[in-house]
Formats: sequence, structure tokens, C-alpha cells
Amino acid sequence: MAVLRMSGVIGGFGPLRSGMSLASMEPLIERAFALPRLSAVALIINSPGGSPSQSALIAKRIRDLAREKEKPVLAFCEDVAASGGYWLACAADEIFVQPTSIVGSIGVITSGFGFTELMDRVGVERRVYTAGEHKSTLDPFRPENADDVARLKTLQQDLHDVFKQTVRDRRGHRLKAPEEELFSGEFWAGGRAIELGLADSEGELRQVLRDRFGKRVRLRRVQGPRRLLKRLGVGRGRGGGDEPLFHGGLPGPDDWAAGLIAAVEERALWSRFGL
Repeated sequence: MAVLRMSGVIGGFGPLRSGMSLASMEPLIERAFALPRLSAVALIINSPGGSPSQSALIAKRIRDLAREKEKPVLAFCEDVAASGGYWLACAADEIFVQPTSIVGSIGVITSGFGFTELMDRVGVERRVYTAGEHKSTLDPFRPENADDVARLKTLQQDLHDVFKQTVRDRRGHRLKAPEEELFSGEFWAGGRAIELGLADSEGELRQVLRDRFGKRVRLRRVQGPRRLLKRLGVGRGRGGGDEPLFHGGLPGPDDWAAGLIAAVEERALWSRFGL
């Protein structure tokens, strides 16, 4: 029995913060489905969501291998399986929760800040040069534009439609409440999620697997390298290349400056398309 833990935010969020992505999870997913004498794959999910694209890509890879290997997939939600985290849970054939799990949040959110008045007070001038009328859409350093917001809402609706269809396809007749309630972005505790059909039953991983596959079932955890620097998020940039992000273990001034600017701008981008 393969056990794969899927924890944290979903997507790459810049050089100082990273989360689950297809690039980071695919080797682990493939290893889980490649174990000999495999009965099923168990996913331990603890994620508040993140990138819609990475949520969809990871879930699709799980489903592709489940069909190819003809193995069932069981999801066990811990603290939270919300938004993109719930999208991952939908890759499973059955979803188990704890009474205290937070489940749902089937929606798309945009958040950010506006710094125009602050910049005026401190005398900072923002200089942006673009080729393309809408390249600086929703720039947090400029006044909000109604046309930008309208375009964003259209995009949000497109992403929400994809998310909703995924839940319909995976949960089907098990859904027990009107879509207006299920897809409102609301989230629920585990027991209520079961009543709504978003989850199947309460259950803890070891007990469920022993009840289903016998007391002698062997649980094999699939995980990547756990180096200290990697756990701290220091030492490598995105993409897993050989170039160190921080030389000598600490960032230089240029790295910090570039990282902070990129973090603000990239956060503005990701906040437009987050689950």
C-alpha cells in the first residue's frame, strides 16, 4: 500500500517560497504507483489550495496512473482540504475526513493591496513601461481600473467553471446539495462535508486500510529527499537546477532586493488566479 503525503500550498510562489507542483510531485506519484504488489494508493491531503493549473495537473497525473495501473485511490483529509486541496482530493475514488477537517471552498479568489496613496505620501514614483494595452492589469501601485476588474471577473468565472466541472465529474451522483451551495466558495467541517456529498465517510488512514485490506497490510510511505536546507527552502531556486539560489548559505544584497521585488509582483499575479 503506497502512502503519499500532499501538504502545503499548491504552485510555485517565487524564489523565497515554493509549494506543490507537478514538477515536484510527479516523481513521487509515479513511484507510488510503481510499487510492487500494490493494492491501492492512499493520499494524505493537508492543503489550503493555490494554483488552479498545478492543482489540475497533479490531479490529472494521479487519475492517469490510476487508470493505467487499475488501482484505487483513497484520499484522507487532515486539517484542511480546501480549494485546490479539495481538487486534489477529487482525484481519489473515495474521500475520508476527520470530524475536524475543513473541506470545500470550491471557488476562485483574488486578493491584493493598493499602494497608491502610500507612495504619494512617501514620495515614491512607480515607473512601468509595457508593450500591450493590458500588460499592467491590476498593478497594485496604480489606481484600480473598472475595466481591469471586469476582465478579471470573467477570468475568475472561467476558472471556477473548470473547478466545478471537475467536482461534478469526480463526485457525480454522490453530491447531495444544490450547486448554488456546493460551489459558493463556502467550506465546512468534515461531518457536514459528508452530508453534502463532498466526502464519503469519516476515517483515519491506518484503521481504514486495515479494515479494507487486512490487519497485515503494509504501508509504504513515498517521499522525496529531506535535506535540512531543502526543508528550510534555502539552497536551490525553482526548477531543481544546479545553480544555488543563495551562495554560501545566505542571500546577497542583490538577491534580497530582486527577491523582494519579485515577491510583490509575483504575489500580485498569483492572487489574481488563486483557488
